[in-house]
Amino acid sequence: MKKRLISAIVALIIVIPLIILGGYPFYIGLALISIIGYKEFLDLKVDHKPIPAVVGILGLFCLCLFIITNINNTGLFSILSTQNLVIALLFLITPIIFYKDDAYTTHDALYLLGVVIFLGVSFSLIGAARLRGLDFFCYLLLIPIITDTFAYIMGSKIGKNKLCPRISPNKTWEGSISGFVAGTIIGIIIYGIFVDKITLFVVLSTAILSIVGQMGDLVLSKVKRENKIKDFSNLMPGHGGVMDRLDSLIFVTLTYFLLITIF
Repeated sequence: MKKRLISAIVALIIVIPLIILGGYPFYIGLALISIIGYKEFLDLKVDHKPIPAVVGILGLFCLCLFIITNINNTGLFSILSTQNLVIALLFLITPIIFYKDDAYTTHDALYLLGVVIFLGVSFSLIGAARLRGLDFFCYLLLIPIITDTFAYIMGSKIGKNKLCPRISPNKTWEGSISGFVAGTIIGIIIYGIFVDKITLFVVLSTAILSIVGQMGDLVLSKVKRENKIKDFSNLMPGHGGVMDRLDSLIFVTLTYFLLITIF
């Protein structure tokens, strides 16, 4: 517990000033975090064989390209630019012809391409969310935090019915519903006080984001279970790695920009 508390305090001391400052300090920090997340995916041993160093560096270049070229973009489809997608495709698929089948296969290439696109789009949109303002970014950030906190507290107190025992044995329906209710209500209140007036879209989108945040947690938990690991890394003792901490926020951010693009 002491180790967990210390690592949380250290992380907050580093992250909170970057969030408040915004601009280039935030984007530099975001790029560094995305690189750590990239390494965590490359360190997974079951999903793929070890990626050759040169190809790994090319993947890292493509990831940074997604983020650097989208600093001022706030739209989902502007971030999914044809240029970036083609560069990633060529840089990561073409090298398979230079390696033996057991060294770098099409399976490995498609895995790496998926990781680069997933992380590139996700972290670009997190940056786009901060560009919309500190108050708005905190609104998005707090939805999964509040949801997860109440789900954990209520699940440990009244939880009896397992939500998804094959993936996350400790999660319960009681905790999930409690987290959803708290995340939705408190999220709407935060939006109304600090961001803008409350509309029907805000109410519905906040409810959806609370649900999606929990789904994001389960999706990344499935990845860990498939790879027979507890955490993506030990970057933050007691908390795991970057992907352990940002799983819910990533899915919340992706979904929000999808909603505003559609509606």
